[in-house]
Amino acid sequence: MYKIFVGDKPIILTTVAEEETNFKNYLLKTVNMDKVIKKLNKTELSEVRLIHKNPKKLLKKFLKKLPNVVAGGGKVYNANGDILFIYRNDKWDLPKGKTEKKESIEQTSIREVEEETGVKDLEIVKQLDTTYHIFKRNGSYKIKVTYWFEMKTTYEGKLKAQQNEGITKVAWLNEELRREALKNSYANIKLLV
Repeated sequence: MYKIFVGDKPIILTTVAEEETNFKNYLLKTVNMDKVIKKLNKTELSEVRLIHKNPKKLLKKFLKKLPNVVAGGGKVYNANGDILFIYRNDKWDLPKGKTEKKESIEQTSIREVEEETGVKDLEIVKQLDTTYHIFKRNGSYKIKVTYWFEMKTTYEGKLKAQQNEGITKVAWLNEELRREALKNSYANIKLLV
């Protein structure tokens, strides 16, 4: 099962059609994505489920429905066990960004964390779950596919928000501050943290 978010509401890819309650079922093969997105945005539906019989083809078939934007990001820990957060568009988020030509997803993730936060000496520890969300750019919907990596750093220097990307704050958040920040974050980030 995969979850693709439209705002904080999920589109769930599944092989099982269940009786509809506060959600709606659609066949993945014939679904009109614009209508589904509008329905999620403008109604009380809590989620939409897209059904396909083959579990191995669910994600592949879904990703063909809209243009994809590939990004990489980091859940970065310092020596104290705090996690690096950015504040952008009035929400707490983890640093991430789009891949550039001839760049591996690992290189993208490290570069984006450095650019958005000023943190250096990053080391990838392991790959985390990939997240998916739908956004609108220039009048068209797109799917952002973000590959996440857990990272660590010994960097103790100054944090620097990349203001030209709309980032207004960068902070190391301990467990208590993270809980508070996650009340004003995205569903995908809540899954990762």
